[in-house]
Amino acid sequence: MGLLDVLNNIGGGSGDPRAQAAPASQGMSPMAKALLALLAIYAMKHMRRAEAPNQPAGPAGGSVPGAQGGNLGDLLRGALGGVLGGAAAGTVLNGGLGGLLKELQESGHGDTARSWVGTGPNKAIPQGDLAKAIGADTLDELSKRTGMDRGDLLSGLSQHLPNFVDQLTPQGRLPTEEEAARMV
Repeated sequence: MGLLDVLNNIGGGSGDPRAQAAPASQGMSPMAKALLALLAIYAMKHMRRAEAPNQPAGPAGGSVPGAQGGNLGDLLRGALGGVLGGAAAGTVLNGGLGGLLKELQESGHGDTARSWVGTGPNKAIPQGDLAKAIGADTLDELSKRTGMDRGDLLSGLSQHLPNFVDQLTPQGRLPTEEEAARMV
C-alpha cells in the first residue's frame, strides 16, 4: 500500500469529519494533512541532525533555521513535495517516521509506539500523553498548517496516528529508505 492510499483511507467510514476525504478540488482531509505534516516536521529534524550532528535540532515546531530552506513550509514544498515523485521520498518518509517514533520512545511511550509498528494490536495513546510527547510547538505548527484547532487536532491524531504508523510499517519494522521510496 502506498502513502497516498494510506492518507486517502484515513477515517474511511469513521464518521469523523476531520478525517473525511475532502472533495477532489480541495485535496486531502485535514487529518491526512496533519499526519503528513507531522512526518514532515520529524523528517526535517532528522535531516537537520544529519547535516549538523553536534548542533541542536531546533524547536519542536519545525522552524529549524538552515534546514532545507528553514521551515516546515519549505520542507512541504521542497523535500516532502518530492514525496509524490522525487528521489528523496524514501529519506523523508523513513526519517520522519523514525524521528516520530524516537520522540514517542524518549517521552515514555515506547511500548505504545512499538505496538503500532509491530504486527499485533495497536495500543491507544491518550490525547494528553500525545500532546506532551510531540510538544506544544509541533501542535501549534500542525494547527496552523491544517486550520484545525488544537483540540480537534489532538483528538484526530490520537485516533488516527496508531493506524497510520501501522500501515506505514506493514512488515513490523520501519521501512528502509528504498522501501519507503516505493510507498510513494
